[in-house]
Amino acid sequence: MMKKIALIALAIVFATAAGLSGATAADTIEIGFHAPLTGFAASDGKSASEGAKLAVEQVNSAGGINGNMLELVIYDDQAKAAQAIPIANKLIGQDEVVIGVSGSYSGPTRSAAGVFQESSIPYIAAYAIHPDITRAGNYVFRTSFLGEIQGRGGAKLVGEMLGKKRVVIITLQNDFGKSLAAGFKSKTADYGIKVVNEYQYSIKDRQFGSIVAKVKADKPDAIYASGYYFTAGPLVSQLRAAGVTVPIIGQEGYDSQKFIEIAGASSEGIIITTSLDRDSDVPETRNFISAFESKAGFKADMVAASAHTAILVAADALKRAGSSDPDAIRKAIATTNLRVSTGTISFNSLGEVLKAVQNQVVKNGNWHRHSVIDDPALLAPPEK
Repeated sequence: MMKKIALIALAIVFATAAGLSGATAADTIEIGFHAPLTGFAASDGKSASEGAKLAVEQVNSAGGINGNMLELVIYDDQAKAAQAIPIANKLIGQDEVVIGVSGSYSGPTRSAAGVFQESSIPYIAAYAIHPDITRAGNYVFRTSFLGEIQGRGGAKLVGEMLGKKRVVIITLQNDFGKSLAAGFKSKTADYGIKVVNEYQYSIKDRQFGSIVAKVKADKPDAIYASGYYFTAGPLVSQLRAAGVTVPIIGQEGYDSQKFIEIAGASSEGIIITTSLDRDSDVPETRNFISAFESKAGFKADMVAASAHTAILVAADALKRAGSSDPDAIRKAIATTNLRVSTGTISFNSLGEVLKAVQNQVVKNGNWHRHSVIDDPALLAPPEK
């Protein structure tokens, strides 16, 4: 934790205060982090935690925060909302972290956000997309897109950029899938899209025969299908095996090399909306991808980049705040203007970001740039 002793040390070193003595600038600053390290989402948790660890290593190797080193306190939430509340209480009450970061899904993040808000400790959601997360209060921020915003981008991609008008929606029945579908449907009229049918499935489903048969009979021009790599992989494979060849548009939940491994040859040509451009020439993005893959030993993905982004935002705010006071840190986060691997991060009054959507496509077994959606009106997050 950034304890009072750290502030005393900084005052001695930089001569910014008088009458304080008796400490050394060797304290650590603890940042809380939770992610699904076990269970169905463990692969995402591994990527997120490796991205967060990389950010901490990079900050510390550059001198830390005004001479103090960051320390990451990590807990496994198993992607379960019920696990996130005791973890948040432990991070705040026992570990005395100065900032919490979620490297997890919407359910756990929504639960933890309320605890951090009630305790007046800043909290950053790296990639969880439910709109209620930042509505927990003014101590809560998000460094990635809301689900509905990403859904709007999906509608533009399908209807305008690909020119597909008859669309079937396949929706995962959780916060993630519902918010994406809502955003997509909110803009169908704008892009001349007709939703032929919408089918729903559970996060536990891996066999999609009934849905596949219905989609085949619908004969759509394109499919907008929400899911994570472990549901999208089987879904895409079964659609292609049944002879459904139309474009399939997914979202950041597909954004993992694991999806390509599961779907195999069926993954070729799949397009997703996400926040990491593998072919970017932006130094922050190129450097992140290279450093992550060297450290982790596997391909960088959106989850890793988003967790890396959230930790860098936290570190930048701590440096500018120069204090362990939670409100000073909160104010510093609110005034962030930082270029990182997932874009330039700054927050509106609700703690949301405005940044471009990166569309990626599978080519020769890897994710590559397809296109970019950079429409401020379309992608504008809510203010309240």
